[in-house]
Amino acid sequence: MPFPVADRFKHLPPYLFAEIDKRKKAAVAAGHDVINLGIGDPDTPTPKVIIDALKEAADDPSTHQYALDNGDPAFRKQIAAFFKKRFKVELDPETEIYPTIGSKEGLANFAFAFVNPGDITLVPEPCYPVYRGATYFAGGVPLYMDLTEENDFFPDFDRIDPRDAKRAKVLWLNYPNSPTGKLATKAFFEKAVAFAKKHEIIILQDAAYTEMFFDGPALSILEIPGGKDVALELHSCSKTFSMTGWRAGWACGNRELVAGLGRMKSNVDSGIFTAVQRAATVALQHYDEIVPPLMAMYKQRRDTFCNGLKAIGWKVRPPEATFYCWIRVPQGYTSTQTTMKLIDEAHIITVPGNGFGAPGEGYVRATLTVPEARLAEAVDRIKKLKW
Repeated sequence: MPFPVADRFKHLPPYLFAEIDKRKKAAVAAGHDVINLGIGDPDTPTPKVIIDALKEAADDPSTHQYALDNGDPAFRKQIAAFFKKRFKVELDPETEIYPTIGSKEGLANFAFAFVNPGDITLVPEPCYPVYRGATYFAGGVPLYMDLTEENDFFPDFDRIDPRDAKRAKVLWLNYPNSPTGKLATKAFFEKAVAFAKKHEIIILQDAAYTEMFFDGPALSILEIPGGKDVALELHSCSKTFSMTGWRAGWACGNRELVAGLGRMKSNVDSGIFTAVQRAATVALQHYDEIVPPLMAMYKQRRDTFCNGLKAIGWKVRPPEATFYCWIRVPQGYTSTQTTMKLIDEAHIITVPGNGFGAPGEGYVRATLTVPEARLAEAVDRIKKLKW
């Protein structure tokens, strides 16, 4: 007998990457050397000091039991110390910080904690698909804000109908931005906070890439006067410390929002493995020796790849942050057509921009998660194609 899934899945768009995966497998099976610029997963291993910390913590029997709902106290205190040093923001480890199983889980559970059926959420597009998916699962209605080159990849709050703003419950933000690589300015965050206060809207700022910037430091929205009144910010160890598989992150900011997320999480999970929290604590303690070299490496990769593409006539704005390159497709091609041609003829995996929302049409996203020499080789392969 059939077992149909819940109706909420009907709202999700089709899985656009299935055909890409199919063609990638075909290229590999045919013996081709595939350069995978599609996945946002660091190719560098987790630093040894973090691995050693996990090993030591795993040998401690006290870490083998359920984790506390609100996380290991030492981890929360280290997050507070990091935030004070990095952003000059004071956070109460007891009420304004809550560890999450990576930032993705926090984003999804946040929607269930605060979005009621019929609530509008303001979703930037192109975007990380979790924003729209979480909204739908919670019964909300996403209202999209286009991020385009013309508006410098910032949402234009003046274009939002005041009636929609009045009904809106959440404003999703993501800076540094995936997939465009854009950094937020102080002026933009100030405008976002003022907009949220005026219309009594919660800001959920996905800050997973704040520690991967090239053209000036990335800001926290909690640095902005009044930011903590309206915002919850999600951070992650995944990209910062090459810990994507470890699933360690945190939410911080407004204590009512922290408490609401915590109440949701206490009903659906049992926290991060305590040994992983201890390792993440060590990661933050060793920030100064781990993160700057990684940022320098990605900057060099960015320059090699983007300058190479420019030299052969492609239109690309080098990312100000993140390890994503948001690249204009050749004239006469769609995002999907460009992606498929790159796979079939150059054996290079990218992601079509429309997979992140309609305003992403006309772009492809490429990651910098392969060695510099492979990025140079990718440029050379692209140069040989006939468009």
